[in-house]
This record gives sequence, C-alpha cells and structure tokens, in this order.
Amino acid sequence: FSQRGYNIESLTVAPTDDPTLSRMTIQTVGDEKVLEQIEKQLHKLVDVLRVSELGQGAHVEREIMLVKIQASGYGRDEVKRNTEIFRGQIIDVTPSLYTVQLAGTSDKLNALLASIRDVAKIVEVARPGGIGL
Repeated sequence: FSQRGYNIESLTVAPTDDPTLSRMTIQTVGDEKVLEQIEKQLHKLVDVLRVSELGQGAHVEREIMLVKIQASGYGRDEVKRNTEIFRGQIIDVTPSLYTVQLAGTSDKLNALLASIRDVAKIVEVARPGGIGL
C-alpha cells in the first residue's frame, strides 16, 4: 500500500468458520480510480481469495470505540445523557472519569465525540477499526 502511495485508515483481521482462512477488512480513502487500483493490487496477492468493496450493494458496517472522558458537575450529567442518547454504555466510573463504550457507524461515533467535547475533556480514545459484511 505505502509503496504505491495508498494509506490504510484501519485494518481489522478475524478468523472465519474455516480455520485456514481469515477475513481482513481494510478501510482506505480514494476516488474511484484509486480504489480500483487498490482492488487490482489485492487480487494479485497469492493468498487473497476474494476482494469486495463494502460500499457497493447491501452491507452492514460497524465500528467500536472506547473513550475516556474527564468531567465534573454539569459535564458528568451531560456525558451520561449523551451516552444514553447514542445508546452507548458507561463501562467504568471513577470520581473524575467515565469510560464509555459505543458501537455504530463512524459517523455515529464522531457525533458522540463532538457532542461531548463542549461539556467535558476527552482524555483518550481507542477505535480499533471498522468491520463489515
């Protein structure tokens, strides 16, 4: 990828029902021509059995995020309220921090972060990458 100037936004690998195969989800950005070139390069790899672009046709995409948020007073109430609105879960609580888990589209995760930035400090974010079928 990097040799040809393509950037990988995220990479997720998981086993399949067949123990000899893994499913790899690569998220990248580019125009139609760039994506076509990436697909052609992937087809050239010996160990690649199939390449499909998730954006074409019916598909489901999800991403998971853990976010550590520092808040006090009104900010804590707003973090709890926004977490509920976005159907996330508060998975850890300390006197000054919440750790929130949220799954959904990238847009949904970005929207939660944007809604919290005005009322609390985002200390740390972990987003291991998207998955799709």
